Amino acid sequence: MATGLRERRKQEARQAISGTAMAMFAAQGFDEVTISQVADAAGVSKMTVTNYFPRKEDLVFDRAEVTIRSLADAAAARAPGESLLAAIRRDYAERIAAGDVTLGPPTATFARMVQDSHVLTSRGREIAGLREQALGDAIAAETGVDNPQQRIVAAQLASVHRVLFAEGARRTLGPLTCSSHPWAATASGPEPSRSRTQPGCQRPPRTCVMQAMNRAAAPMCRS
Repeated sequence: MATGLRERRKQEARQAISGTAMAMFAAQGFDEVTISQVADAAGVSKMTVTNYFPRKEDLVFDRAEVTIRSLADAAAARAPGESLLAAIRRDYAERIAAGDVTLGPPTATFARMVQDSHVLTSRGREIAGLREQALGDAIAAETGVDNPQQRIVAAQLASVHRVLFAEGARRTLGPLTCSSHPWAATASGPEPSRSRTQPGCQRPPRTCVMQAMNRAAAPMCRS
């Protein structure tokens, strides 16, 4: 019981520090805020911040480890007879239905902050690369074979997530209205009813972006 309480308090402290940092980054820019300033604003020591977040970028990508393991975990958890392609597509559909914020930029502010920082952009690419590597490692461990073909399979599967994350950022930041998503470019079928969006908005709401990403995933992941 004591261990559970301790872990909960640690998680609450971690979330409080991350929330404080994100508010400061959004207001001042990621590159303009130091870890010491975050610590002062959060009312903790600099060492406490770095204990929870060894790298400054971790304050933004605070779910990096989950993201890195996501495809490998989906592959490991697939049902008997289920292909890698089907398992990863199913996992993506389930996560997008649940509004998983790791699949795309949660807000325009987040997308713009990452776009405007070379450090964050580089870290985002690094996370994507590590996710691909983890999937490749999982495939190799399962098959007992580690060769270029296995790594190419991992790269192809991981590229879908990478492309869709970038598409989410583009749609979040782009000058699209809710009724002008390029649906035809992502999948066939009629455009969703405009009544599901806010007429006249200049940025697609997250629900629209997630729906568009789901449609974009369909033709690329269909087995």
